[in-house]
Amino acid sequence: MSQGEAAGRGTAKPQDQGWAWMVLLAAVVLQGLTLGFPCCIGIFFTDLQQEFQASNSETSWFPSIMVAVLHGGGPLCSILVKRFGCRFVVMLGGLLSGLGMVSSSFCRSISQLYLTAGLITGLGSCFSFQAGVTVLGYYFVRWRTLANAVASTGVSLGFTLWPLLSQYLLDEMGWRNTFLIFGGILLNCCVCGAIMRPIQLASGSLPQSAKPKEEPGSRAKEEQLSNGASPHHPTLQQHTKRTKCFQMLQKYLAFDIFCQNKGYQIYTIGVTWMMMGFALPHVYLVPYAIHNGVEERKAALLISIIGFINIFIRPLTGLLSGHRVFTGRRIYLFSLAVLLCGLSNFICVISAEFSVLILYCVILSIAMSGVGALTFQVLMDVVEMDRFSSALGLFTILESTTLLIGPPLTGLLVDITSDFHYVFYTSSFFLISAALFMGLSFCALEKKNKLREASKAHLDNPPRYQYSEMSTEPKAVNQSPPAVEYITSI
Repeated sequence: MSQGEAAGRGTAKPQDQGWAWMVLLAAVVLQGLTLGFPCCIGIFFTDLQQEFQASNSETSWFPSIMVAVLHGGGPLCSILVKRFGCRFVVMLGGLLSGLGMVSSSFCRSISQLYLTAGLITGLGSCFSFQAGVTVLGYYFVRWRTLANAVASTGVSLGFTLWPLLSQYLLDEMGWRNTFLIFGGILLNCCVCGAIMRPIQLASGSLPQSAKPKEEPGSRAKEEQLSNGASPHHPTLQQHTKRTKCFQMLQKYLAFDIFCQNKGYQIYTIGVTWMMMGFALPHVYLVPYAIHNGVEERKAALLISIIGFINIFIRPLTGLLSGHRVFTGRRIYLFSLAVLLCGLSNFICVISAEFSVLILYCVILSIAMSGVGALTFQVLMDVVEMDRFSSALGLFTILESTTLLIGPPLTGLLVDITSDFHYVFYTSSFFLISAALFMGLSFCALEKKNKLREASKAHLDNPPRYQYSEMSTEPKAVNQSPPAVEYITSI
């Protein structure tokens, strides 16, 4: 049953009122359960190392796979949403997340955790989160921006509560029983999905989405028939399959936008490079603090501090960036936030005392709030909205690749050197270089676009001259003002 069929069977709901606010509440809980959950994995890092006698690199693969699948499963989630509807996909995600964590409690090797907690739980979280965000677009029109901002506070709540709960359960029951309880908690995604009842879609939206798919195939079929080929001819069938495959890639992975849109190209490369270092503090901050003598409960509190500050700073950052002053300039705010993230890592290198680490968490949380609030907003600025879903598909696939390999490679470096400082050196290198690349590249691109517009305006509207008695002479007619003077007048 497709999303349209599911919507058709549901009762038409008034948007921006009534049940829509219950759906918003479910979305807040959903984001806390899914996006907030990976932040607590670092608390179990030391226990998992001791349990399975694994290195830093081997242990870090488990949270890396979870986060990478959570971000990179977007295209698959979009296909399922289109086929079965948001409600079904959210509940399927909750079932997979709970099953993955329950299975993890029985694992006997670190590699089994890669499959259960990493792949299965990560994929389930991806389904629940992205389908939950999608359904908000159906329930909210006028208050859609507010709804998305409120829903994103669930991430900050998850960042605050998951570490505290994790440390308490770990101390009381051990990591296996904790993972078992986590499986039951994540099943609440199914409850959130049940609240997201189908809503009647606008009439005429379905034929529009179906039309582009039928035309290329029909043209290919007519062309083959005109050449005398049978509709069941193997060549025609292969061509049709290739056409459908190309259409699927074009819809969910916008390679054409990547090749043609310089802004999207720069931003995607910059964020992909940034993600090599962005997740490292979340994975290694707690092990680093424990390694330097900080009590385990205090070490877990550090992650909660980051989440607590995010609750207040992220919405403020979103409101600030939405001001008309920053229209077209949000990429520079984003680059500044990434740069601050990179510079803040040097605080951990200076000292590992608990008070210093609290200062680090405060500054990092402020910078992270800017990154989290602006990541998708900047993407909306650089691509057209009718191709946004396609651009988002390729964007999440690429960033999930570096999210996957970043922590294990850094863990390997820590294993070789036995020095946790390299975690923060590596994170700073990727974050600072990505911030400079994006900021300077967009600045150069903006200047290039201004030059192009100035040149185009000069050709379309040639300057008028006050001709004198000598105006018929060729030199006076062909004379043009200096290019530099024209550009500086804009």
